[in-house]
Amino acid sequence: MKRIVTLAAGAALALGAGAASAQDYPTKPVTWIVPYTPGGITDTRSRLIAEEFGKALGQNVVVENKPGAGGTLGLEYVARAEPDGYTVVYGTLGTLAAAPSLYKDLRYDPVADFAPIHMMAESPNTLIAYHERPYNTPAELVEYAKEHPGEVTVGLAGIGTGTHLASELFANATGVELLQVPYQGSAPMLNDLIAGRLDIAFDYAVSTLGHVQSGSVKVLGVTSEERLDLFPDAMTMKEAGIPDATTGSWSGLFAPAGTPQERIDILTEAFDAAMKSEPVVAAMQKVQSLPMDMDGEEMGNFVASEKERWTKIIQAAGIEPQ
Repeated sequence: MKRIVTLAAGAALALGAGAASAQDYPTKPVTWIVPYTPGGITDTRSRLIAEEFGKALGQNVVVENKPGAGGTLGLEYVARAEPDGYTVVYGTLGTLAAAPSLYKDLRYDPVADFAPIHMMAESPNTLIAYHERPYNTPAELVEYAKEHPGEVTVGLAGIGTGTHLASELFANATGVELLQVPYQGSAPMLNDLIAGRLDIAFDYAVSTLGHVQSGSVKVLGVTSEERLDLFPDAMTMKEAGIPDATTGSWSGLFAPAGTPQERIDILTEAFDAAMKSEPVVAAMQKVQSLPMDMDGEEMGNFVASEKERWTKIIQAAGIEPQ
């Protein structure tokens, strides 16, 4: 009887210590690493969500930019950070699913080195073309490209970005040969498309809307599962007979592997509240980003499956690691 009481007392003390640990966190600001330059959609989205995230946490969430090497430098920084729940990172399809196949000396494992907190959103791409080109749908583009192999130019708004990967997936799914033209970002790529120096490109709806409305470019299709409210007349890849070209650039929040589970749980709950807050929901709807309500083991399995999927696509495209 005495032994049972002793064990029960020990268990109570352990539970009390765990509860105290959770209650003592967070006691200082949490740093949110954005692995891209300030001013872009990733940065502005992070700052909006971080404000609501901080409210739910009861602590400030400070956004810090650490760009470079297609976003991988920021991920590497967080992979090596102290796993104490005070450093998180904006992870993407490019930095977690594609990077292992695009970079020879990647210094992190996208699955083993990070603890999933909560998925953020999926942003589909629009397939756009210079307004005078002789194709108006994805199917017409495929037919033209097969008749003119290697002549249709496609802009890449950065190697390893979601827009680049969408173009690779489209070419892989249709068997067309496109002439890739890389750019240092979306803006210079769109400038050349508007001027007619480029034929087609994949880019996010928020980036292309104004140019479509002005008539300088036209939308051939969208890579989402369903049609987008911003472009109701643009068919999906599935409707165009190219279901394998359906994709979206997803994102999520991650902590360094080894972060205590009770702290991950607190971060997950607060982030879920932020994603469901009125300002964030309104902002997501405005740019046609689709929130992803996923965390924990399900989120980890999703990242692992996406890594496997994009490894196959990148290898099939014959892209050599840098």
